[in-house]
Amino acid sequence: MFLLGALLGASMTTVAQAQFARLEPESTRAGYLGALLVNETPFPGERGYVSEEDTKAAMLAILWVVHGRLCAVPTPYTQWQVAGVKTTSLTGIIAGEGDRRQCEGFSRDGAGRPVVAPRVMERLHNLLGIANRGGQPGRFARLLNFGQGLATAYVAAGIGGADRFAALRRIGSVEVTGRAFSWMTDKDYYKPGGNFVRIPDSDSGSLGGNRFFTLRKFPQ
Repeated sequence: MFLLGALLGASMTTVAQAQFARLEPESTRAGYLGALLVNETPFPGERGYVSEEDTKAAMLAILWVVHGRLCAVPTPYTQWQVAGVKTTSLTGIIAGEGDRRQCEGFSRDGAGRPVVAPRVMERLHNLLGIANRGGQPGRFARLLNFGQGLATAYVAAGIGGADRFAALRRIGSVEVTGRAFSWMTDKDYYKPGGNFVRIPDSDSGSLGGNRFFTLRKFPQ
């Protein structure tokens, strides 16, 4: 009886301590990017959630925006015009440089280290708590691991996965550059303005509760 109880206790402890999902520390490039991809997309029960595939598609689309702003700005645009910064740093694209912020909830401290806002960290911890409950991985774990997996792979080897907006050349009567270079919460009153062009639903411009924007081919 004692042996059986001990074995059962050990088994229950193993289950309780199972880690189905994890995020890299936000102090690392992969962790900082992973936090962004997860924070900007909806999970089950949250506003904007449609399906796992929709959220995963949104994560990949956001990664392509980050990549485009970092090293694929189309001629004749400058990085400053598109991203509001001039940087070769992944952290700079996410957090901004100096007093210029880029992604809400992501910044740098006085020493230039990447910082994630407490409210963002609270959500990430809550998602991890849900993902690591129970006896087997579920939707939360799969989504967290997908987002962190994208970020880790990007830092290690660059972009992967198809860019669904790469082939865009015209939206209505407007010639565009292709690719997305901005995203915002999918509400009509959120608009980046300038030469950004809203990608319509007919071109899958709404993903994971976000609206994606490309650029005019010829700046105005």
